[in-house]
Amino acid sequence: MHNQRTVADGLRLLTRAVVHVVLGGAALLAIATVVSVLGPTLALDLYTPPVAAWWTVFTAVAVQGVPFLLLGTVVSAAIGAFVPERVFTRLLPRNPALAVPVAGAAGVVLPGCECASVPVAESLMRRGVAPAAALAFLLSAPAVNPVVLVATSIAFPGRPEMVVARLLASFGTAVTMGWLWTRSGRADRLRPPRRAGEHQAFGPRAFVTGLQHDFLHAGGFLVLGAAAAATFNIAVPRSVLDVFTGSAWTAVPLLALLAVVLCVCSEADAFVAASLSAFPATARLAFMVVGPMVDLKLIALQAGTFGRGFALRFSSATWLVALSASALVGWWLL
Repeated sequence: MHNQRTVADGLRLLTRAVVHVVLGGAALLAIATVVSVLGPTLALDLYTPPVAAWWTVFTAVAVQGVPFLLLGTVVSAAIGAFVPERVFTRLLPRNPALAVPVAGAAGVVLPGCECASVPVAESLMRRGVAPAAALAFLLSAPAVNPVVLVATSIAFPGRPEMVVARLLASFGTAVTMGWLWTRSGRADRLRPPRRAGEHQAFGPRAFVTGLQHDFLHAGGFLVLGAAAAATFNIAVPRSVLDVFTGSAWTAVPLLALLAVVLCVCSEADAFVAASLSAFPATARLAFMVVGPMVDLKLIALQAGTFGRGFALRFSSATWLVALSASALVGWWLL
């Protein structure tokens, strides 16, 4: 009887999750569609063509990004709820130097969003995984997973080199940071993880909770990023853009800083980057590489989990490594 009740509760929770996903995705698409139809019309009625252009860019980024945001949060919630932590500890070599690239590659197989990667990394450390490997997974999971790469290929049609460049630069950054921690990381700068007695929730209920949190949380940042990208394209004068877009020395750091501020979800940031067409390809690559690894919400999450000192040092070093990797890979492939 108890098993039957448990199965019934699980089915109800899964049904509720599917309903939330379908209704939430449909609602966002409906709102974006209505806005895309009424926005330009209203702008034309008010004789403000720039506003019509703003609506066009905003809805293009939002409508393209929502399906991948939804897919990414579903995959992330499912992994957090149904994949046991022992899977990671069994797959990773005991040697930290070897465990780092394996953990980085695990991000391709076990993807996750930025917000989920921090508690997952903390949980791995608590289970005995080397901090260097856990940090490499923290950086790679939201950056090199299949959902992100497919979204990048759609955002940049006919340009497979952008997908390859993003994969190489992101993976290289994650592995480099893991190896740097192996060589020079200090345990006293990393707040000890929580005690093993504090267990992470698993099962259908955890899946529903994680899906609701990730989708609503990341959806807000997607809207913010789309609005910022549209405003950037419309409001900034061409003469000002020419100052930065004329040279990679200024364009690449500018978009790398913009990625930190906008906090766009990795499943949708390619569409924001594609809309910044005035910038060179290497600068847009830096936007996509830096964003999933260093932004304001991630710095806050890392500070709350591992300590403020660690978050500031680790984020600063990651930003510099990601910027360098983007510049090198962009120079080579783009």
